[in-house]
Amino acid sequence: MRNSFPRGRRLFSRGTWPEVSRIAGILRQETVGGGLLLAGAVLALVWANSPWSDTYQSVRSYTVGPAALHLDLSLATWAADGLLAIFFFVAGLELKREFVAGDLRNPVRAAVPIMAAVGGVVVPALFFVLINLRDGGDALRGWAIPTATDIAFALAVLAVVGRHLPIAMRIFLLTLAVVDDLIAIIIIAVFYTVNLAVVPLLAALLPLALFAVLVQRRVRSWWLLLPLAAATWVLVHESGVHATVAGVLLAFTVPVGRPGPDGIPADKCLAEAFEHRLRPISAGLAVPIFALMSAGVTIGGLSGLADSLSDPVAIGIVAGLIAGKAVGITLFTWIVSRVTRTPLGSGMNWTDVLGLSMLAGIGFTVSLLIGELAFGAGTPQDDNVKIAVLTGSLIAALLATVVLRLRNRTHRRIREIETADLDRDGVPDIYQRRPGQA
Repeated sequence: MRNSFPRGRRLFSRGTWPEVSRIAGILRQETVGGGLLLAGAVLALVWANSPWSDTYQSVRSYTVGPAALHLDLSLATWAADGLLAIFFFVAGLELKREFVAGDLRNPVRAAVPIMAAVGGVVVPALFFVLINLRDGGDALRGWAIPTATDIAFALAVLAVVGRHLPIAMRIFLLTLAVVDDLIAIIIIAVFYTVNLAVVPLLAALLPLALFAVLVQRRVRSWWLLLPLAAATWVLVHESGVHATVAGVLLAFTVPVGRPGPDGIPADKCLAEAFEHRLRPISAGLAVPIFALMSAGVTIGGLSGLADSLSDPVAIGIVAGLIAGKAVGITLFTWIVSRVTRTPLGSGMNWTDVLGLSMLAGIGFTVSLLIGELAFGAGTPQDDNVKIAVLTGSLIAALLATVVLRLRNRTHRRIREIETADLDRDGVPDIYQRRPGQA
């Protein structure tokens, strides 16, 4: 079979210098965001299982907003529909940048994380369906819950445990998670829109188009852009499509800097400016508050935990996040390697890929959101979903930590040996060698 990759190409290449610098900046921000997300989840669990658990439920169900616009929503719904729209707006900017100006504009380079992300969706969903096939009915509505990857949590864990891992692994995890977000957005829009109101959805195109015209003309006036963005969000919410989709649609209209002499410089594009301003709000405020409003579930001790995890839906979620993600991502990456006859990369082996695949099993934020859409917030089934998502994500993180810590030591020893060789005879370090360089 003919190799479709350029000669000398590897599945996990180091990436261009601008891409490496950008990934490093995102990693620093997502590490902080992941810590705040974890803090919000822990606080929610402690609060929901404390003597003040009734207060927690009262806060979640407290209603605020104009009833005339059908926006008299609970605080938990505002967190899921409103604050997460900011998260998906930032994710949409990242998606557009990756495919327009990032390394993924190259179809060859994009093939690996795209196929890995597809495997990380298909196989976990298959695990869930096989486990719940006998019960059928409403249980199968949760098939998409174990398909998501939480970018903030996964990158935070990788930054802590993998300081000496090759930068190619970090780029792979981020791009895989970005593509995973795109698939999750499509799943939410297509499979979890129950009652579609066509008129509000069509009406949303007007403020969306005006927003697009302004940003394409490089208008940066928030007093013009925010009302149009809010109107788009309100109309999408009214249409029955999950309101977070509005964030992605708005992000896709924002111009992105393009490389090359004919491209638009990054410093003159709104995508970079918007991402710079909104990523801290997304990672430091929106997602942690969503975790605080959504992760609180009364466990009821070890017996209650055992009862929840014995539910076939919960078993399917845990199996999908732990085994499904690891098998799916590793298998589909291996298929790409075999079909293209392309090696992984210098100093890397399939244990590295397995560790990253396990890390992608952290499905916290979007998994909780899909769980609420599938079974309804506050239902007994939703409580089991939350426990399963938390349990599966925690186990996946621990298993990935063990594997990646071992590989981190190996890569550190390789780095030390090559540094010694460089000091002795000037042989370049493979981690610094550019693609195509001898």
